[in-house]
Amino acid sequence: MTAVDERRMTQFFEGFEPPEGAKAELLRGVLVMMSSPDIVHNWIVADVQDQIPRRWARLQTQDVDIVGEASEPVPDLVVLPKDSLPSSGRLMPCQLITMVLEVVSKSSVHQDYVVKRSIYAAGGIPTYLVIDPIMAHCVLLTKPAGQGEDADYHAQEIIKFGEPVPMDDLGLELDTSEFGTLPDVRPHRYP
Repeated sequence: MTAVDERRMTQFFEGFEPPEGAKAELLRGVLVMMSSPDIVHNWIVADVQDQIPRRWARLQTQDVDIVGEASEPVPDLVVLPKDSLPSSGRLMPCQLITMVLEVVSKSSVHQDYVVKRSIYAAGGIPTYLVIDPIMAHCVLLTKPAGQGEDADYHAQEIIKFGEPVPMDDLGLELDTSEFGTLPDVRPHRYP
C-alpha cells in the first residue's frame, strides 16, 4: 500500500473545476462530487437563510478551511457574524464560523451524519445543524471537542419537523413547520 500525502490533495483540489451542474468537496483527502440538489433541499436552505437576521453573514455553498484537516467541505449554509466576514477569498476559516447547515439527500446521508460531523467538530465550529427531509427531523449538534477523526459534538438534540429548533448561538428559534420531505426515499439508520 502506498502512503498518500493528503496535503497535496488540497493543492490539487484548489485548481479543480467540477463539471457544470455538479458540486465537489474535499472530505479527509477524498474528492466527493454530487449532482445538483432537489427542490426540497433548496427550499429548506432558503427558508433557514430567510429566518436568520441580516446581522449575520449567511453564505450558501461557501468553501470552508478546516485547520489541521485535508478537508474543504462546502456546507449548504455557513453563518458567521457579519463583522467577521473577510472581504474576499474562496476559503472561509473555520474559526470565524458560528454555524454550518447540511440538508441531507439520499446520496449524502453518510457524509452529513458521520464524515462532516467529525470534520466540523475538529474545526471547532460551535453549531452544526443537519436537516433531514428523509426522516423529517433536524439534528442540532453543539459543543465540539477533539481532533481529527476522533472529534465529535458532545451535545445532540433531535427535533421533528414542525417543532422549533433552539438556535442559541444565533439567538433565535428556527421554525421548521414548512420544511418539505423527500417522497419515495427509504429511511436510514442515522443519527
